[in-house]
Amino acid sequence: MTPKNAALKAILLSGALAVSSAAYAQEIKIGFNGDLSASPSAQSGQAGVLGIQAAIDDINAAGGVLGRKLTLVVRDDLSQPPKSIQNMSDLIDNEKVVAVLGPTNSGNALAWKHIPNQKKNPSIGCIGSATDITKPGSANAENYMFRVSMVDRAQVAGLIAYAKNNPSTKKVGFLVETTGYGQGGLKDLQELAEAKGLKSVAVEKFGVNDTDMTSQLNKMKAAGVDTVLVWAQGTPIGQLVRSMEKIDYFPLTLTSWSSDNASFFDTAGKALAEKPIFMRTITEDRTPKQQQLYDRLAPKMASKSAFSFAAHCYDALMITAAAIKQAGSTDGAKMREALENLQAPVEGIMKTYNKPFSPAEHEALTAADYRWTRWKDGKLVSYSDDVVKALKPSDFAQ
Repeated sequence: MTPKNAALKAILLSGALAVSSAAYAQEIKIGFNGDLSASPSAQSGQAGVLGIQAAIDDINAAGGVLGRKLTLVVRDDLSQPPKSIQNMSDLIDNEKVVAVLGPTNSGNALAWKHIPNQKKNPSIGCIGSATDITKPGSANAENYMFRVSMVDRAQVAGLIAYAKNNPSTKKVGFLVETTGYGQGGLKDLQELAEAKGLKSVAVEKFGVNDTDMTSQLNKMKAAGVDTVLVWAQGTPIGQLVRSMEKIDYFPLTLTSWSSDNASFFDTAGKALAEKPIFMRTITEDRTPKQQQLYDRLAPKMASKSAFSFAAHCYDALMITAAAIKQAGSTDGAKMREALENLQAPVEGIMKTYNKPFSPAEHEALTAADYRWTRWKDGKLVSYSDDVVKALKPSDFAQ
C-alpha cells in the first residue's frame, strides 16, 4: 500500500472514532464494510467511503434524520471473506449499525449475505456487482440485500449483444479470473451466450495476481478467436493487454467495468489502456450534479477514475436515509419495508430515484443507467459506434 493510500485509509477509519461514545448513543450509525487497502479494487472502496461521508455531511447539515445525526463506522475487510464476515457481525452486533453499505469485492458479499437476512439488518451494496448478491436466499424469503450499482448480468447481456451484433465478430472466447468475481461472471457469460445463440470456441482462466497470460492468449489465437469477453479486476486486465502486446495478438476486447479502474490504466499504460471497450455509469461527460460532487471529492481521492463508486455510495446513503425517515424508525424490518416501497422521490447524484426497489426488485440502477466507455488520452470517455447505436433495451434482457 502506498503512503498516500495508507494516509487515506487512516483518515477513513478515523471517522469512526471522531465522536464520543455518549454522542453516539444519540446518533444513527451506518456501517461500511469493504476493502480499503488490499485488492486491485481497494481504490473503489476508498471512493465509496468518501461518497457515503459526503452524503452524511449533507444530511446532517440539513438537520439529520428523525432529529438525529448520522455517523459512519468503517471496517476494512482486506478483501478477505473471513475478515469481511467478522466485520459484518461486529458492525451489526457490537456497533449496532442500522444498515451496512459496501462491500468492495463481490465474493465477500456472497460470503456473508446470509448475515443481514438473519439479523434483519439492511445491506445496500454500492460497489460489488456480482449478479447473485441481491438474490433472496429462497423463494418468498425476506431479502435484506439491496444495491445501487451495476450488475454483472446486465453488463454481460450488453457485451454479448455487442458481440452478436458486430459484423466483424466471427469467433468468441471467454477469459476470466479465478476469483468468485470472475467465476460469477463466467456463469453469466455462458448462460447468456447460450440463451442468445452465441457460441464461445474457447474458455481460459487466470489468477488475479498473474502477470503473463500469453499461454491463454495463444490458445485463443489458435482457436481463431477474434473477440474476447473478459471478466476480471483492473490489474489482471491490464496484464492481459500487456500479454496481448507480447504476442502481437489484439482481438476485439470487451471487458467488465473493472477496466475503468486506475489499477488497470497504470498496469496497461496509456496506449494499451485504449484497447478494451466496457460499460460504467459515469464518464468524463458528467451531469452538473455529478461534477459538483466530483469537484468536492477529487482532492481526497487516490483514484479519480473511481468516482462512480463515490456517486453510487452517496446515493445508497440517501436512499437509506429516506427509508429511515419513511419508516419513522431504525428497526431493520421496517426499514426493509420502506426500501421496498419508497413513497417520495430521492434526489441522487446518478439520477432521481422513483420507487427504486420493490419486494421483487432490489436493483436501483438499470441498463438505462449504463454508459459504453473506453480510455482515450488518459481519460474515461463515452464510446459509440454503429453497433452501440443499434442496440435496443431488449438486447440487455437477462
